[in-house]
Amino acid sequence: MAGASSATVSGAGTPVAGPAGRDLFAEGLLEFLRPAVQQLDSHVHAVRESQVELREQIDNLATELCRINEDQKVALDLDLYVKKLLNARRRVVLVNNILQNAQERLRRLNHSVAKETARRRAMLDSGVYPPGSPSK
Repeated sequence: MAGASSATVSGAGTPVAGPAGRDLFAEGLLEFLRPAVQQLDSHVHAVRESQVELREQIDNLATELCRINEDQKVALDLDLYVKKLLNARRRVVLVNNILQNAQERLRRLNHSVAKETARRRAMLDSGVYPPGSPSK
């Protein structure tokens, strides 16, 4: 962009120049995104819990079908249904693993954001800027 400056504008419409302005913008953006990240994390956690419950129900149903199959005098071929249940269970476990990995990445990202925010806040409070960054 031609003519773009490094100054940002505060909520009152006054420009805030330099690292302080960027830090304020970054902090504001992080505070804006934090509720969405936390809500996503809680939804992923709820889905993981329901996945575990579903997996347990599938295991119980498969066990019950095997027991019924053994108890029947007339040979019913329930093996096909047991295999389908086990396949469904495998898919549930796969989805649960994917969700678990996504939640772990989200937790690490949230931790990194909090760490970077704290580091920047400490830099602002101390007035010390890293080498190569523009000074006030």
